[in-house]
Parts: sequence; structure tokens; C-alpha cells
Amino acid sequence: MTPENNNNLSVRAAAAKASFVTRRVKLGDARQLVTDRSPRSGDLILARVVKIKRQTRLELRNGRRAHLYESDELVLAYGNRYASDQYEAGVPDHLGPCQLVAAGGIAAKVISKHGNIRDATEIKPLGLLAGIKGNILNLADYALPVIGGNKPRPLTVAVFGSSMNSGKTTMVSDLVHGACRLGIKVSAAKLTGTGSGPDIWKVVDAGASEMLDFTDEGYASTAGLELQQLLSISRNLIARTTTNDTKLLVLEIADGLLQQETRALLESPEFRRLIDGCLFASSDSVAAVAAVNYLQSLPLDVLAIGGIMTQSSLTPREAVSACGIPYLKRCDLQRKAVVRSLLRELTDVQKRAQQESGNVIAIGN
Repeated sequence: MTPENNNNLSVRAAAAKASFVTRRVKLGDARQLVTDRSPRSGDLILARVVKIKRQTRLELRNGRRAHLYESDELVLAYGNRYASDQYEAGVPDHLGPCQLVAAGGIAAKVISKHGNIRDATEIKPLGLLAGIKGNILNLADYALPVIGGNKPRPLTVAVFGSSMNSGKTTMVSDLVHGACRLGIKVSAAKLTGTGSGPDIWKVVDAGASEMLDFTDEGYASTAGLELQQLLSISRNLIARTTTNDTKLLVLEIADGLLQQETRALLESPEFRRLIDGCLFASSDSVAAVAAVNYLQSLPLDVLAIGGIMTQSSLTPREAVSACGIPYLKRCDLQRKAVVRSLLRELTDVQKRAQQESGNVIAIGN
């Protein structure tokens, strides 16, 4: 353990560039730097920038993207990363040199990377941030409290995708904006992924009355989590974003359908009971058709397909002719008539589920 004047470290941590994933942490709790323990996912570190490579900016706690300079001190959190078009990275078992693998503030050791991506920015951990009694500060210590009860669940739609960058967050934002244009209260949550501010701000700007993600549950990322942890995150975020007058809840699930955590959720009957239907964002028609077949086999009601493939006129028409599911462009999702139609479909699905179970659909069901 590296002793350091309590007040000095608090000032030093406050002066460092603190990342988005640490936004709920009370940096004043940092009173010691610990250098003789192995890190765990979610542990906070003070690190120094050694060599700037791909990540040239860091998302701060307030959402601003700050430019990085070599020798900058950063407050980050350890976490795993699963990004098929960027990095595969894991929490190391030591406090040696590693990388900044996500601009939201994730420290990890790169295992592999996409061939078109530059190496990650290199950092040197200076120590784990600890409290006055030597307890390592972890994001889980600052998670929002769990909301109890078993209140009725609003109409809930989940947005899945074929891969990273297939248009999921944009679909969520456009649907949220379209619902707001109807004058109804709509909330949103991102259940899985890697901590990142822009996704949250985009949905908030679209008009969501509440927008939370897994970092609010104390996780820097959800890569490598067990199913029960994923279900707990899902239940808690749904409960927290649901109020008495919430009419629609829009959920985003990161990455593609074959990603380990996404697939675990989809194949969980408990998770499927938390949603009434889904939208699918795809990069191409083949992926869209395969996804629709898979989702319907679970079974899940696929209301529409969309995403970046709708930038083409031909691609979505190929998918529709093969799977029979309509496609929606960005402008469609923002139209009142389209949103009304989606709400009717979700209502019908929820009513059928209530008739089959004999119970009111509730968050805790």
C-alpha cells in the first residue's frame, strides 16, 4: 500500500480527468493509493497517459469529451470489453501497464483487435483508489439503490441488432422522439454494453423522461457477466425507469444476437417476460432475415426491422420479401401514425400474455 496524505490524494483525484463511468463515484472518498492488490472489474484506478494512440479524448463525468495529453492523470474503472469492430479486452491480474480501451473510461488489457483499428492508448496505473480504511473504491459501491415492489409494467419494446454500429441507438432515439410527439411519457434504458455517454445523451435529447444504463447499476461494462447479473440489471433498470404515468419503455441491448450476454438474455424465459415485442436493427438483409427467424423461434414478436440497412432502398426490400416483416426508416419511427400502430401491436401482445398467464403484467413477474 502506498501511503499518501489523505487531503492530497482527494485533491489529486479531483484534479484528474475523471471518466464518464465514474460519474456516480464520490471522488472525495479516495484517501489512499493501493499498489499491492490485483484489480477487479469496476475497481477505480488513478492512471497516467503514456502514449496516445486511438483514444485521443476521454468522456468526462459531465459528458464533455476532453482532449488527452501524455502525462495526464485519469480516473478510470477496470472492465472487460467486447467490441467486434474494435477491441476484445479483459481485466488484468496485475497493476502493470494496460490500455484505455473505451473513451467512456475503461482500463483493460487488449487481447485482440479489429484489423482496421489502431492500437489503444497506453496507460500506466498508479494505483487503485481506496477509502480511508483501505477499501478499494468500486463502481458497485455507488450503484443506484434497488427499487422494490411489483408495479405494473408499461408497454415495453426491446431493440436488438446484428452487430455493433447497426443502428440500435438511433432506432431507440427515433422511437422515443416519435412517442414524445404523441404526447405520451416514454422512458428508456440500455441494458448491456460498454459504458459510454453519447448513447445516453442521444436518447435524452430525443425526449426520454428517464434514461439509464448498466453503469447506473455499478458496472463499467456487461461483458463476461453471468445471466443472473444481467437479469438483475434488467429488472432494476426497468423498475427505476417506470413511473405511474410511463406509457412506453424502450430498451437497448448491445452488440449482435450471437454475443454471449445478448444470447443469454434472449434465451431466458424470465427476460422475455420483461418485454412485449422487439425491433431489429441490421446492417444487411441476410442478417435481418436470419435474426427474424431466430427471434420468432424463441418466441418473440418482431414488430419491424430497420437500422443502417435502410440507408439503401434495395436492401430492406430484400429482407421484407424474405421474412415478411415490415421495415421502418428513421423518419417512419418519428411519425405519430407509425408509433400509434406499434403501440397497438404491443398492447395486443401484452393482452395475450395476460390472458395466458391470468396475471397483470408486472415488472417482477
